[in-house]
Amino acid sequence: MRIPIESFRLSNGLSVVLSEDHTAPIVAVNLWYHVGSANEREGRTGFAHLFEHMLFQGSANVKSNEHFELIQRAGGTLNGSTWLDRTNYYETVPSNQLELTIWLEANRMGYLLPAMTQQKLDTQRDVVQNERRWSMDNQPYGTWWERLPALAFPSEHPFHHSLIGSMSDLDAASLEDIAHFFSTYYTPDNAVLSIAGDFDSAEVRVMIERHFGSIPRGRGKPPLPDMTLSPSYGRPLREVVPDDVMLPRIFVAFRSPVFGSDGYYAASVTSAILGLKKGSRLHRALVREQQVAAEATAFTYDLAKGSDLLVVDVTARPDVSTDALEDAVHLEIDRLHNDGVTDEEVARAVALIETDLIAALQSAGDRADRLSMFATYFEDAGLVNAQADRYRAVTAGRVNAFVRERLSRDNRASLIYVPKEPAEVPPQNDLAMAEAP
Repeated sequence: MRIPIESFRLSNGLSVVLSEDHTAPIVAVNLWYHVGSANEREGRTGFAHLFEHMLFQGSANVKSNEHFELIQRAGGTLNGSTWLDRTNYYETVPSNQLELTIWLEANRMGYLLPAMTQQKLDTQRDVVQNERRWSMDNQPYGTWWERLPALAFPSEHPFHHSLIGSMSDLDAASLEDIAHFFSTYYTPDNAVLSIAGDFDSAEVRVMIERHFGSIPRGRGKPPLPDMTLSPSYGRPLREVVPDDVMLPRIFVAFRSPVFGSDGYYAASVTSAILGLKKGSRLHRALVREQQVAAEATAFTYDLAKGSDLLVVDVTARPDVSTDALEDAVHLEIDRLHNDGVTDEEVARAVALIETDLIAALQSAGDRADRLSMFATYFEDAGLVNAQADRYRAVTAGRVNAFVRERLSRDNRASLIYVPKEPAEVPPQNDLAMAEAP
């Protein structure tokens, strides 16, 4: 499946990608900013995620929360997300509401700061802190999003620190910090605007120029430090986390070739062989046959800088000990490392990946997101059309070379959640108990 792609750049540096498709009367708008938690400085973690919230709080011509109201009233959907090295905002609307969406995105890119207030900052800081409490601190296993990168990347690496940020850093955020972060990273020359769906390309070009063309380019963003890492940790890493959980759960992270590189596709196929759907090795061996696991999956982080991570994620069945689960997981990985994979396993994994890829490209929202991703990371949205071929080129030989190099015991970082021991109840005085009302 090949999708039509048209790319151009405005004079202010905004990269634009269009994919016209009249299958359904909808259109998706997707805006990626090339900034994530990796760009945060020490003492100000959580800014990228905080900004995801701040951008929905209005601008010079849009009231607080009006962005949501206008899109929803028009029959559309919208949201945003933050990752280690990017932040994105997206809407899917009926075709006749496209210009409204373009205007809203341009307005907050160009005119957010005049509408910024201390009250908005305080409100969204509280929202983010509550999100941290709900999704991480008070959620079973919720801190894995923070602990696994901290274990897998050295302390000085930009991917090491928390994506959502610390409470103290969020408390310290000021309006001056917000203004500096916005003017540094939320500029047209640090963004990709992708539009996919039912529109006329010539008309959309005019709309984009009208609403985005006058926004000035930025003054340049500070470069990231050298993110290069060795191919392996050099020794096994292990962290045990007692938590308020019912069942043990283990994450094993391997350093892996970065997203988009030749080695990445062999790693991605390996993760599918290990843990994509119920026919995978981990599910078959640990869930069905040995019955030590309730769930078993594997995936890649898809990081395009420094080093990617291939992650195995396995949750124990009731009454299975932590040691039994950990031993079973490592033995299954050892089996793959020592014995390799077959041509049939690679063919199955590639077929599953290609099916998911084609399904995603048929969705206007997913298509726009993938166009933004390739344009942001590689300045070439057309790479989306090369993905199926690159997966089909993966052979059992390439996968086996990858697993021999990267799945050895000295390249495993294990994060293990175990149920907390019940607190001891202090003995009570019999007389006090008798006198209690």
